[in-house]
Amino acid sequence: MIKVAVVILNYNGKPYLKKFLPSVTKYSNLPDVEIYVADNGSSDGSIHLINTLYPEINTILFDRNYGFAEGYNKALNQINTKYFILLNSDVEVTNNWIYPIIRIMDNDKSIAACMPKIMSYSQKDQFEYAGAAGGFIDKYGYPFCQGRILNIIEKDHGQFDTLKEIFWASGACLFVRADLFKKTGGFDNDFFCHMEEIDLCWRFKNRELKIMFCHEVSIYHVGGGTLPNENPKKLFYNFRNNLLLLYKNLAPDKLVPTILIRLILDGMAAIIFLFSFSFKSFFAVVKAHIEFFYSLKKIKTKRKELNKTVKTYNHPEIYKNSIIFDFFIRKRKTFQQLNANISCIAGF
Repeated sequence: MIKVAVVILNYNGKPYLKKFLPSVTKYSNLPDVEIYVADNGSSDGSIHLINTLYPEINTILFDRNYGFAEGYNKALNQINTKYFILLNSDVEVTNNWIYPIIRIMDNDKSIAACMPKIMSYSQKDQFEYAGAAGGFIDKYGYPFCQGRILNIIEKDHGQFDTLKEIFWASGACLFVRADLFKKTGGFDNDFFCHMEEIDLCWRFKNRELKIMFCHEVSIYHVGGGTLPNENPKKLFYNFRNNLLLLYKNLAPDKLVPTILIRLILDGMAAIIFLFSFSFKSFFAVVKAHIEFFYSLKKIKTKRKELNKTVKTYNHPEIYKNSIIFDFFIRKRKTFQQLNANISCIAGF
């Protein structure tokens, strides 16, 4: 059994593979590491490129696009290793990007997942939206990061250069213990794409496992390679999956009030889209709510099963306030501004 498997999920991403596989192969050419590309039925010649230029890379081929969640589940079930590194195809890695994080996880068996510093490929001194320096959520389920609050992205001045426990690690570059990934059921296939890594990390946290941020490693992410942030399809997945995320993982006494408040906040967002003449975005929110309610019976079953494995619902990495209120009303737009000593990062 190899120790580390770097697994890239690809769907018609030939330009990214051509651009970024050189750094992956160069800096992952280690005796206990193997590289895999799992292909979701691409039709752009991605596999021909790999077979021609990178015969040392293992390929796993699927008949169609299963999305991020199910695609990774199907691929990882075929790989026998101690650690998975889930890596987006639009990522440039750097020298010695694997071992510092693996050492941290080797030294603490309670760490289920870890992530590096995720920087912008186009602006190397700036964090990247999808993860930055480690993920958190507020009490209503809105994700944010060290280095990225909503759409405000910070430059890296070393302000987050400490090993730190976080709430969620980005799927753009996710180090995860293979046995725990499989034991907890992997990603939820119903998410298809977006927020499945937050759901996975929340399930880890409910089992009293740790998610860590390691500042010693930096990778460079293009971001938005699959769907731009303003794309209505991405909005749909974000709104729907956020409700799925909350319903599955919230503490029993927080479930109903939090879902109700989120539905109201989502409704307000939909109205803003409507009056801004962003009709596709408006209907994306409406569709997300319809699908959420349509799937309630199925989600209740999942929640019932998950409750059997929960050891704690108290997580200090959940922000006890509303990030939306703090951002728009209190004008707190960086992680440090949320509270002078970050004491607001506490269970709710």
